[in-house]
Parts: sequence; C-alpha cells; structure tokens
Amino acid sequence: MDFFELLKAIILGIVEGVTEWLPVSSTGHMILVDQFLKLDVSDEFKEMFEVVIQLGAILAVVVLYFPKLWPFGKKNNAHPLQKEGFGAYIKTDIWQMWFKVLVACIPAAVVGLALDDWINEHFYNPWTVAIALIAFGVAFIVIERWNKGKKPKINTIDELTYKAALIIGGFQLIAAVFPGTSRSGATIVGALLIGVSRVVAAEFTFYLAVPVMFGASLLKLVKFGLNFSGAEIVILVSAMVTAFLVSIIVIRFLMGYIKKHDFTFFGWYRIVLGILVILYFALARA
Repeated sequence: MDFFELLKAIILGIVEGVTEWLPVSSTGHMILVDQFLKLDVSDEFKEMFEVVIQLGAILAVVVLYFPKLWPFGKKNNAHPLQKEGFGAYIKTDIWQMWFKVLVACIPAAVVGLALDDWINEHFYNPWTVAIALIAFGVAFIVIERWNKGKKPKINTIDELTYKAALIIGGFQLIAAVFPGTSRSGATIVGALLIGVSRVVAAEFTFYLAVPVMFGASLLKLVKFGLNFSGAEIVILVSAMVTAFLVSIIVIRFLMGYIKKHDFTFFGWYRIVLGILVILYFALARA
C-alpha cells in the first residue's frame, strides 16, 4: 500500500474528527478536502468511506458519555423502574432520553432511506456545500443575537419534550438533504430556536448522532458490500481510528467553549469558508 494514501486517510480522519462535532459540516469539509486530496480509490469506496469514517467519531461519544447512554445498572440509578428486582437495574430517565432521540431520528431516517441515492446525485457538490455553509452561518449569528440576554427554557436533557425532540429532528432532516448544512449545526440551530440551552443542545446533538450515523453507515456498508481489498481496509480503519482520537479532544473542547461563549464565531467561519469555496470554484471554471 502507498504510504501517501495512508497519510491522506489520516488527514481525512483529522478533518472528520474536528468537523463532525463543531457546527461547520463534516460532510461539507470532506467534499471540499477531496477536491485537493484525492484518495486513489474507486468512486463506490469513496462514497462509502465519506460516511463510514464517521463511525470513529461516533464511538468517541459512546466512550465519553457512556454512563449517560447505557440504560442499565443499579449503581447511580436515580430513577429506577422499581425499587427491587430486575426493575432496579432499569434507568428510566435514560430510556426516556433514547425514546426522544428515536423520535428526533424519524424525519431524517424516512427521507434518508427513500432518497439517499437521489440526494447523493443532486446535492453532493461544492456549490450546495457553499450555499449551505453561508445560510446556516447567517442563521447562527441571527439566532445568537436574538437570544442574547434571554434565559433558556430547557436546561437539562430531562426537560426536553417529545415535541421539542421532533422539532430538532426536523432540522436534522435539512442536514440530511443538504451537505454543508452540518448535522450538528442544524440540530443546534433548531434547539436554540425553541429555547434549549447551548450545552443541552450540543449534548443532545451528540446523542442524536449515535443511531443516525450507525444507521447511515450500515446502509452504506450494505450497498458497498464486504468486498474490501487489504488496502481499502487499512485506509478505512486508519481514518476511523484517527477520527475517534481527534473527536475525544474536540468534544471536550466544544463543551468547555460553549459554557463561556456562543456560536457566533462558527457562524462567521461558515460564511467566510462558503465565500471562499464559491470564489475558488468560480475561478476554476473561468
């Protein structure tokens, strides 16, 4: 296997690990980076790779938030189903959180299963990415200014209603259709609009990513099949491991950052990047 292909995979893993959790669009960045750093692989593998690489990032959430995600156990069970017996091992608050996550997943899951190939064909391009980057960059700035001085209505995951979860899931649908929107960016925008605190918005976005990205990755793997070459396995695993390690750092950074700052910086970053993308591809076509 060519050393430079392995290096490309590691760089792509770094890009994925950073951009999956910051509200700047991992898919959008992966599409853009591919314009300059092209893996020497088939188109079918590349399409699968750009989605399945996200599993590494998702595993970081599972590791960091495992106590808040695992719904079984008697220790630290503040809301057991029953005081004794098997029910004492059921954490009802975590089960309720997962039900809300599943409700939020419905819109993107339905559309993703029905229109996955059509979306890839029509929207996975630099122009869509640029427009989505700018549009949601503006949305972040406007919403943060609108929310300035207001106290959030929802300050814990337990306070999220099923209606709120479904609304957040509706915003996730936008990201599922338009690359460059950012799944985390779209869900955070939706959450902020309905009065969810930044910390809860980010945390719920992390949880929401687990079933969404596992499902999307499984769909891509099934379509691709299991006919991997040795080089393809090395490329995919290297990128996933890198994305996992980088994601651990980035998630911790983001949660610390938003306790003291808002998302305005990310809004401006998206706008500037979107403009640069438009200029680059406009000049390339001239």
